[in-house]
Amino acid sequence: MVAIATGSFRMGSNDRWTYPGDGETPVHPVDVSSFAIATTTVTNAQYAEFVAATGYLTDAHRYGWSFVFAGLLPDDFEATRAVASAPWWRQVYGADWAHPEGPQSGVDDRGDHPVVHVSWRDADAYCRWRGVRLPTEAEWECAARGGLDGAVFPWGDDLVPDDGHRMNVWQGTFPTDNSLDDGFLGTAPVDTFAPNGYGLHNMTGNVWEWCADWYDPAYYAHSPATDPRGPERGSHRVMRGGSYLCHASYCRRYRVAARSGNGLDSTTGNLGFRIAAEAR
Repeated sequence: MVAIATGSFRMGSNDRWTYPGDGETPVHPVDVSSFAIATTTVTNAQYAEFVAATGYLTDAHRYGWSFVFAGLLPDDFEATRAVASAPWWRQVYGADWAHPEGPQSGVDDRGDHPVVHVSWRDADAYCRWRGVRLPTEAEWECAARGGLDGAVFPWGDDLVPDDGHRMNVWQGTFPTDNSLDDGFLGTAPVDTFAPNGYGLHNMTGNVWEWCADWYDPAYYAHSPATDPRGPERGSHRVMRGGSYLCHASYCRRYRVAARSGNGLDSTTGNLGFRIAAEAR
């Protein structure tokens, strides 16, 4: 983990890529107290240690299924229910953190990849075991910006800088054709790309990351200027950063200001988390 010193930054976005319905506006100054945050998301190997030590069963295990991106399934995979509004998501029985694409898959060769198919409750349980916590949404965005004021991405404003790709997102035509220009179809190892100015890897792309806050699209209009921690209650928790499935044609949420939310027990193959802690 790295320490992020007390400081101020401008939170949110109002540029041409902003999703107003997600509550990215208004742009507003925020002061955050010092905190520490992990340089990478939690890996499969790290989550395996937690499960081995505690016998914890994730929500995906208990429900018996999770959502998997259809493009990662074998061509002869049995027909399963799809999400009506997003048919690339398939309900796969037996999919969980240890079997990301279903019973026929595993993570033995993906120990350094981000753990996925973890709900907010699963992430919170891991944090409690480690004696840490999830970052607040304000801490997450402050860290993701890496000290750059108002930049679109953790490294600047260019999606693909001259020195090449900086994150794992979709290239090509979504969801049928991925040119793999960044080298990955599914998840990438957690430290694949160069870190931002704070030494943090993959703050955008690869997997969505759970935050501590309840999600409310209207929150920025009245959030406190110092250490905001989200609404007091809600039905969804904040997730940040976008994933390997994000593409400008439908989901340009692989930006430091982008935000979304999901239910506490929701699990998918592109959703993980990173840990934070109080500064020492």
